[in-house]
Amino acid sequence: MGRNVKQSLQINAYLRCRLWGRGSYRVHLIIYMTMDSMNQTEHILTDERLRQAAEEGMDSFISCFTDAYQQRMGGEFTGETMALLNGEQHSLLAYRILHDELMEGGFCQLIQNGYGPYIFHNPLAKVMKLWGVTELGKLLYEARNIYEAHREDLERERTDEEFMAMYEQYEAFDDLEERFLDHEEEFTAQVACYVDDHIDRFLI
Repeated sequence: MGRNVKQSLQINAYLRCRLWGRGSYRVHLIIYMTMDSMNQTEHILTDERLRQAAEEGMDSFISCFTDAYQQRMGGEFTGETMALLNGEQHSLLAYRILHDELMEGGFCQLIQNGYGPYIFHNPLAKVMKLWGVTELGKLLYEARNIYEAHREDLERERTDEEFMAMYEQYEAFDDLEERFLDHEEEFTAQVACYVDDHIDRFLI
């Protein structure tokens, strides 16, 4: 476990929803622009790319969208960049962050990496219930109670040694993390199916 470590997404193809097995497929196009100091690059995510990602697994399908969101925001969470996404797009990005952080280092790492307010102060738990991912919504409400009760200590800057000690200090997260890991494939499949069923809300 560690902080700020990028994790390779797992592919859970055997739990894949049949996202594209619905007769004639819908054609979607995502065009988003990114600027750097040298040039301007246009990225186009086509229906073919989305179908390819769905075949690779639910994680890849979700990543098609969230990678686009992060690139549009320039990797920064500011008032200006947050306004570039709608509420459901933020919820999908929040799920991706939650997933990656819990798979890598749990709630302690998520909070130490600065994502506590984004996950717990936005209605992610409520949205998950509305999307049909009910058990994840319940889990997030429980995690938020722990977070709110100990927020100042959970968010304070720590050395690496102090960070590792958090896992003993905050064993209250252990059961929630285990529940997430046990149901991660199910949660991801449910989120991906919701996105596919309401895909126009997630295109940028």
